[in-house]
Amino acid sequence: MNVWPDDLFQFAFINNTDQRIADLAALAEEEEWDYLDSQANRPNPVLFNYLRYTYARLAEEGKIELSEDGQNITFNTGLVTPAQEPIFAFFSRNNIADNQPWFLQRWVRKGEADLVRFPSLPDMAHYFDDPSSLVFDCKKELRANIEHIIADNKARFPAPYDMMDDYALQTFLKGSIDNAKERVRRNYKTAIPQYYRGRIQLLLPLCIGSPQRADLALVAEDHGVFYRASTCLTLDMAYNNARQLARPDRDWLAP
Repeated sequence: MNVWPDDLFQFAFINNTDQRIADLAALAEEEEWDYLDSQANRPNPVLFNYLRYTYARLAEEGKIELSEDGQNITFNTGLVTPAQEPIFAFFSRNNIADNQPWFLQRWVRKGEADLVRFPSLPDMAHYFDDPSSLVFDCKKELRANIEHIIADNKARFPAPYDMMDDYALQTFLKGSIDNAKERVRRNYKTAIPQYYRGRIQLLLPLCIGSPQRADLALVAEDHGVFYRASTCLTLDMAYNNARQLARPDRDWLAP
């Protein structure tokens, strides 16, 4: 069994990376791949990160397929064309010494001729075995370490809350968490799953300034009989993480 490096860019050389990512975005069904608020150092940052972490999971699962002649490799990107045809990454051996062992040829649709050299095509990345982990169980207690959330993440709070006295901010945050719990009780889709360090976590909206717009995402981790929340994410960070599993519902989390 092959053991693949967990870093896509150690595994393969991808020339003109930004253009290659743009090519993938153009081939796939239309989706917003930019951040809403954060400044990114490259175009399509959500797709760039999605591809990196998808590859890492596929390498962990061994879902990278070698061609019969050993000259090509492919993996399932988990994306589809507008016609719902799966998209694969297609690589060839890199003969340049002291370089990555593979290089990206192109993105290919499942029905294209390049893939006939593979006796079987690899499946998508898999992240969970228990579907119930994707749904917030309102019967469980949510224990939020509010002081820790503020102490470690105050820079993530939008203005003017990032400059607020910690005690006053705790009051705002407690109310926002209570509102989030009520919101997920009314609509289970409010809790959006993300995959982090081998576990499914759930993201809840923290609407501090207005009930119509989330300011942050609270991260809730299942501890069996209760959930624990000890951190929060900016909306761009949350969307980036949640997109790994699926395109999030746009009820409150959007790029």
